[in-house]
Amino acid sequence: MNYKDVINHYPDFPKPGIDFIDIIPFLSNKEAFKQIVSDIDANVHCPNVVTVEARGFLFAAPLLAQSKLVQNIVPIRKKGKLPFAEGDLRGVDIVKEYGADKVYYRLSDIAAGKSEGDTIYLTFLDDILATGGTAIGIANALNSEKIHIDGKEYSVKVKEFIFLVEFPDLYDHALIESIAPVKSFLRIEGK
Repeated sequence: MNYKDVINHYPDFPKPGIDFIDIIPFLSNKEAFKQIVSDIDANVHCPNVVTVEARGFLFAAPLLAQSKLVQNIVPIRKKGKLPFAEGDLRGVDIVKEYGADKVYYRLSDIAAGKSEGDTIYLTFLDDILATGGTAIGIANALNSEKIHIDGKEYSVKVKEFIFLVEFPDLYDHALIESIAPVKSFLRIEGK
């Protein structure tokens, strides 16, 4: 399936110079949605998937029902969206194409995941890879975590990045790939 035929793009939205890629049309095309979720599932190599609100949730959640591998989703949300117990919430400052922002995750969501040895590996799933600021900021924060479960300490490691769409001309390939390999299903060149 040619995913370029599914998405829409809006130049200069939400501000001049931004080429907004709208992946919401996947939600009005049952066959395209089934295919992209299947393609994502075939490329996930970790039982734990970390994803960013809100569009990332739309493509990660079906993996819990469909995937034989995926067992845990770790949501990344904006301020005030995740209820938390004392010491559970972590904030991450990110810089994206729209400007600076801050997002949050819970250690308990990571701890609910499946470990391999003494490491909890994560697949980072998001809709768009533009400048890479969101992915790099979150991955670096996650990779510095230590999770304690039943008295044992586990490292956290982002093992791979998966994006629906990437703008390969906008991000530092060496920087993001020094963290983990990148997979995307649609590349938009020349932006």
